[in-house]
Amino acid sequence: MQKNMYFDYFGEDCFAAVTEAGKIVEFHLDSENSTEISGNIYKGRVVNVLEGMQAAFVAFGREKNGYLYAGDIPAEAAGEEVRRARLNVKEGDEVMVQVAKSPIGNKGARLSMCLSFVGKDVIYLPLADFCAVSRKITDEAERERLLNTAQKLADGQGGVVMRTNALNVKIADLKEELKYLRGLYAEALGAYALASVGDMVYRDADVHVRLLRDFDLSDVDKIYIGDEKIYRRVEAAFRRTRSKGKLVRYEGEREMFEYFGLEEQIYRLMSPRVPLENGAYLIFDRTEALTAIDVNTGRFTGDTGLEDTVFRTNLLAAREIARQVRLRNVGGIVVVDFIDMSSEEHRDAVVAELTARLQEDRAKCNVTAMTELGLVQFTRKKVKNDNVSMLTKKCSYCKGSGYLLSDSYMAFKIKCAIKKCFAEGYENVVVELNAGLFGYITSRRRFTDSVNGEWKGKRVYMIPHKTYHEEYFTVRGDNNTVMTLPETARLLY
Repeated sequence: MQKNMYFDYFGEDCFAAVTEAGKIVEFHLDSENSTEISGNIYKGRVVNVLEGMQAAFVAFGREKNGYLYAGDIPAEAAGEEVRRARLNVKEGDEVMVQVAKSPIGNKGARLSMCLSFVGKDVIYLPLADFCAVSRKITDEAERERLLNTAQKLADGQGGVVMRTNALNVKIADLKEELKYLRGLYAEALGAYALASVGDMVYRDADVHVRLLRDFDLSDVDKIYIGDEKIYRRVEAAFRRTRSKGKLVRYEGEREMFEYFGLEEQIYRLMSPRVPLENGAYLIFDRTEALTAIDVNTGRFTGDTGLEDTVFRTNLLAAREIARQVRLRNVGGIVVVDFIDMSSEEHRDAVVAELTARLQEDRAKCNVTAMTELGLVQFTRKKVKNDNVSMLTKKCSYCKGSGYLLSDSYMAFKIKCAIKKCFAEGYENVVVELNAGLFGYITSRRRFTDSVNGEWKGKRVYMIPHKTYHEEYFTVRGDNNTVMTLPETARLLY
């Protein structure tokens, strides 16, 4: 299966995508207004200590203060027993903090004083006194070998974690990378000494560097880069690696993401409806607490029995759900409403398929068993806002709800406003509203009973406007015996 990576800049925004067989499986956006700041290091000040919660709030130059748990203070900064007993910081303390988790929604960033500098092969922990090996390396002999190597590299100067990529890397190269990471820490210390509270003293890598650093490039075929500056940086970083031959500088006349058909796929992320290959479809419904996914057969009727049709649809849905949550970067709790199946064997097979596909995700996922109602719940580690949030903004009309009010309810609101005018002593009322809503009110004769009853003897004029938003209208009272109205004004009934 062809696997490619794509990187390009648009102004200050960096776009990155990973495709498998032409389909995007990961999409990342670093925007100038992005809340993705994980890995960055700041000079902060403790503004509030909550001993009961073993946490402190720290001002570090962002809109919302970050929170610092007692467990995120290194042991050498406070004796281990003291650190367990209470939070070893006080209000007014200036602290060097790293963002462990970016702010999401209304939650501030999670901060840590246990600093880490991540490389391709190793992670340097300047304030730690231990060494470790990636959990993804399961061979005990290899784990022991790498742990011994890490301890030699650390040499009592902080901690070292061997990443999965370190398996086949020469010790000389590991030493070189660790030397580079130690240099970054020294630079951060120097910047911190001169910084004011709120200043960033170390910036973690941009999205293209993070992906190339954290992604297993062994099965990547091509790495397309549209921006000249990025290409030169990556080319220099890859100079001594086998991945250098995978780099491709895109210089076409069309936008790279549009040329490769990626822009259209990104645009489809905004739709809550996701079609499946057999005519069935998924519906994504995002809430603040969780994401709900509904599986529907749509026009797929199958060619055998109902149970087989449902089973095949659910299997296909499980595969696409795993791809979509990764692509949309959905985090937190996800609840899937699969189509009901009577066979326990089929239910188990669908959950197994979903679990297997989610294991391909770089983000940690945990899946629960299917309930009798056909519901499956799983969690996906959330480290930043989902991509739909990154690519959209709140609707200025619906104020972020994503919906327009129905014609029936809009007519009710107008009726309330008309009655208010009559209650204030006006004999005439002029309503200006959307032309489509006007057509609905008149064709359905929504105000007939009122006109023939409580409004008898009064006059209601309606002025339709094609340019008015469906939820916008004005209502005003008038007691003049002679009124000047446009030709489009219509006396209600």
